[in-house]
Amino acid sequence: MNGMYPKLFERGKIGRLEIPNRIVRTAMGTYLSNPSDCSVTDRQIRCYEEAAEGGAGLIFMDNAMVVNERHMGISAASDAHIPGLSQLAVAIADHGAKSGLQIVHPGRDGVFVGGDGAKAASRIQAENWYEHGFAIPFELTIEEIHELVGAFGDAAKRAKIAGFDLVEIQGACGTLFTNFLSPGQNKRNDMYGGSLHNRMRFLVEAVRDIRKKVGEDYPLSVRLSLIEYEPGGIELEENIEACKALEQEGVDVINVTGGTHAEATHAAASMLLPLAINVPAAAALKKEVGIPVIVAGSIHTPDIAEEILANGNADFIAGGRPFLADPAWPRKVREGRLEDIRPCIRCNDGCHDRSLLPGRVIECTVNPTLFKPGSLPVTKAEQLKRVAVIGAGPAGMEAARVLSLRGHDVSLFEKRDLGGTLTEASFPEFKSDIRRLIAYYKAQIAKLNVNVIKEEASIEVVRNGNFDAVVVAVGATMIKFDVPGIDNPIVTNALKVFGGKEVAGQKVIIIGGGATGAEVAIYLAEQGKEVMIVEMMDEILPTVLMDKPAYFERLFNAKVAILTGKRLESVLDRAAVVVDRYGKRYEFPVDNIVLASGFAPSLTLIQRLEEETDLEVHAIGDCARPRMIFDAVHEGFLTARRI
Repeated sequence: MNGMYPKLFERGKIGRLEIPNRIVRTAMGTYLSNPSDCSVTDRQIRCYEEAAEGGAGLIFMDNAMVVNERHMGISAASDAHIPGLSQLAVAIADHGAKSGLQIVHPGRDGVFVGGDGAKAASRIQAENWYEHGFAIPFELTIEEIHELVGAFGDAAKRAKIAGFDLVEIQGACGTLFTNFLSPGQNKRNDMYGGSLHNRMRFLVEAVRDIRKKVGEDYPLSVRLSLIEYEPGGIELEENIEACKALEQEGVDVINVTGGTHAEATHAAASMLLPLAINVPAAAALKKEVGIPVIVAGSIHTPDIAEEILANGNADFIAGGRPFLADPAWPRKVREGRLEDIRPCIRCNDGCHDRSLLPGRVIECTVNPTLFKPGSLPVTKAEQLKRVAVIGAGPAGMEAARVLSLRGHDVSLFEKRDLGGTLTEASFPEFKSDIRRLIAYYKAQIAKLNVNVIKEEASIEVVRNGNFDAVVVAVGATMIKFDVPGIDNPIVTNALKVFGGKEVAGQKVIIIGGGATGAEVAIYLAEQGKEVMIVEMMDEILPTVLMDKPAYFERLFNAKVAILTGKRLESVLDRAAVVVDRYGKRYEFPVDNIVLASGFAPSLTLIQRLEEETDLEVHAIGDCARPRMIFDAVHEGFLTARRI
């Protein structure tokens, strides 16, 4: 029992399986397995050990295919995979956690992992995937359905033989059972389509086959997206009826999530969406079934998790991305070290845009050592140095943290508060997740007694500071416009708006349709202002992938107008003049113009240090090249390891 979080660390039961606490690490595609046959790798075993050491009561990591196809996880499709699977189960058990294996057929999602012959309930593809060139899946025949029923039963039996404590059917997020349950994806006119009774028949048959092959006492979970959010998707009421039937068939627990991979916005909710997004659906289900309910979905603080359990809205709390950011967060909570938890900021950059979508081993924006056990140790430096770190944004704070851990004498220069432009980035309430990252770094820098100097580090200060090395992390500056009237008082920029500057008047034009432009547009429009984005490219948010639907949803709901293929030509007294590529001009009356068209690197200090001193100079983060928080944190970490 934990005094601060008694419910979170209370023992729980799933069937006859006793779980040490109420924390579940959910399955995610990691691409850690052997790409040729999805067999287990040595690196994967080490990662499972690291996960189990983190303190969660029940550990899922990868999901396992029931047929021999390329996948982002592992395979339980043949007996040849049992030895590797057993090593994973042992790795978890040896470190005190219970082990779960999630078994899956990707269904329509097969195109998501590179398959050309994806099979689903019907020949229906998500519209956005179809527009991006993904193939339409083939419709499963009744004979193929029956074969897959047996494949799920066989995979579950292999999980039991391998030593996993629990097996889970992945029926969520757009995978095969989702395709059958969803009336929008299932247009069959046979016994597997039409009514809910028919649409859930395949899943029920799989559960029955599993029970026949593993026995009545082996714990069985089913994971479902209780709300799909896709047009025509299965609604909560029908899913609850399906769960009640699954309980009657011997399922021991329902693992609740939401959304699909194609819909994306809710399956991996970004910081633009509320925390604990699936809790209302889980709470509704909890009232209707007698078996335990697990809930996942942006439950990113122990306080939220404890409240969910205390209110009786679920029996277990699950998460994926928080365990990427910090695999040991349950142990840190138990030990009362909340300030040491490296927080997930729900950016979906490392874990989805850079990793999952292109099919690479999964990464994390805030955790440069994710899935690299032992390969990037932070060890004491052989030669201790006096190091100046200039700038306390994400790159500078991470560098200062790691340099201090390595024993160097670190001075961190920042003329403002710690956080740098993360302060502006976290200003809108819908980006408040970033504030937890700032708080984490402030706590670490204080605990490590880093010498924080609240002043601008001039070339003279650095030259006379008796430093051996300097890390420049001064960030970037907003690109300046050279157009007539740009000095008009109605013109400001996004950083000033997010710094708290009041934007008077009603009509606002945002120049620039990247993420910063979209965020300032949402922020102002949700205050009731009439906002238009002007972007010279043919689309806005061109570099945003996973979270693009979330941005568009907020922009649409806030009634933001979007004008593409046009650029700012001049500013008049109370108007903005924009021009298209054909030279046609448009004049818009406006009260304010907000510039949000990108950033340029700050190179002056770097160049002077290299030219005027003999110091070892390292440039990291946006001052080298403006990019994302991911790049800043990773460069800060890796650079500090090399000094």
